Amino acid sequence: MALSSTLGVPRTDAVPRHVAIIMDGNGRWATQRFLPRVAGHKKGVDAVRAVVEACAARGVEYLTLFAFSSENWRRPADEVTLLMRLFVHALEREVARLARNGIKLKVVGDISAFEPRLRELIADVEARTSGNDRLTLTIAANYGGRWDILEATRRLLAARPDLAAHPEQLDEAMLSPYLSMAYAPEPDLFIRTGGEKRISNFLIWQLAYTELYFTDCFWPDFDAEQLDLACKSYRSRERRFGRTSAQLKAPADVSSNGG
Repeated sequence: MALSSTLGVPRTDAVPRHVAIIMDGNGRWATQRFLPRVAGHKKGVDAVRAVVEACAARGVEYLTLFAFSSENWRRPADEVTLLMRLFVHALEREVARLARNGIKLKVVGDISAFEPRLRELIADVEARTSGNDRLTLTIAANYGGRWDILEATRRLLAARPDLAAHPEQLDEAMLSPYLSMAYAPEPDLFIRTGGEKRISNFLIWQLAYTELYFTDCFWPDFDAEQLDLACKSYRSRERRFGRTSAQLKAPADVSSNGG
């Protein structure tokens, strides 16, 4: 597990090491064009491809996309079915491109609710790209931040049943390795498209010190230029992690934070 931002000062760079995105606005993009919502979701898949390529080109090491939340099951059944079908088609179509471009794919969330074909595809793509190290692309599917914390707690207690009798021994460092994204550093930059300004149960543990960026741009229109705008905003932030501005200007702190 990479350094927790609440336990120490993580590495920071001009290019965000980890970008996390809520891809919002597919349906509204379609509605504005008098198209069915399915058209927006299909166009959104194209935007995923463009943003993955742009992140890899800019040196982003981790990209996490919120594809389907645990609350999205509340949507109309036909839309949920469509989203699952798009997920299958995207995995089938993109696996060769991911492998060729050095991109590792990981899926986090409760995938036990998905049909067997989708679970098999996820396992296959993860296995085929496991050796890649240019960019780690994580798809959060049937994921919720509260679910993540609860699941991590259950797994920790299963491994350490003695903690049930001694809860005072439990600390953040013990729980963190059981979180679904323990393999990645915490996000440096969170982006939400579509104009909403909330994190919607996405990575609520990991976003403790993440810089938040909200844009009115609908996801199907989000591209490399929009990503650059978000990164420009990120570079303008002063990432203090509990410290003062004066501390950041001290020579020791400047060198430890990449300038």
